[in-house]
Amino acid sequence: MQRAIDVRPKVEPRRQEEGTPPPVLVTQDLRVWYGTHPALRGITLGIPECRITAIIGPSGCGKSTLIRCFNRMNDLIPTARIEGRVLFRGQDIYAPEVDPVEVRVRIGMVFQRPNPFPKSIYENVAFGLRLHRKLSRRELDERVEQALRQAALWDEVKDVLHTRSGLELSGGQQQRLCIARALAVEPEVLLMDEPASALDPVATARIEDLMEDLKQRYTIVIVTHNMQQAARVSDFTAFLLDGELVEYAPTEELFTRPRDRRTEDYITGRFG
Repeated sequence: MQRAIDVRPKVEPRRQEEGTPPPVLVTQDLRVWYGTHPALRGITLGIPECRITAIIGPSGCGKSTLIRCFNRMNDLIPTARIEGRVLFRGQDIYAPEVDPVEVRVRIGMVFQRPNPFPKSIYENVAFGLRLHRKLSRRELDERVEQALRQAALWDEVKDVLHTRSGLELSGGQQQRLCIARALAVEPEVLLMDEPASALDPVATARIEDLMEDLKQRYTIVIVTHNMQQAARVSDFTAFLLDGELVEYAPTEELFTRPRDRRTEDYITGRFG
């Protein structure tokens, strides 16, 4: 029988440098294949707690594959094969006794295109709570409101929670609704795979402002093809190329003083 993942730290991690929080997620020699095609080639990195980490690189470099390893979404792809370790607070989430559903509760995900359910706004946010928690109606109401407030959507929808479908919202509102749905179950980590690529500039700015607010409580990992967005919102940036981790550093350092020539070539537009 699978058991829920134990999210208590086994050992208190050491801070690697002054002012940098300990990692909440760590990959160790992570390798992924789709059939015979290698998608990731020995990725080792640590994701610091309550910071925004951006993953950048050209199309096909393994960005989405990496972020989907953090909550076992690649398990849903029949041809995927994974080696190495992904540690969440010191525990390997790929250990056979760990329940992947519980992993996805603790490590939530928001996808590239908004995917609200054809249900009311309230039921969209309450969906995961009904599946994973036994709550009274009062508790459910409180958690739905809290999640919508955290997603900066409450004031826009509070009067139509039960009468308006999530599909009737604008694109930016739909994405914030999906963020609220992920936050409702109170994850510790929020993964965001190109969360603003389908949105207009105004909606994109709202999502970026929201990420800045959310990192006070959550660890955020964002995949983005937009280097300007990575520079604006992230604290740390990882650059991937052909499935390899080329460079991983504080964002300002990586963009202004890259150590690898390939990083410099990519961020200056010489390729990619």
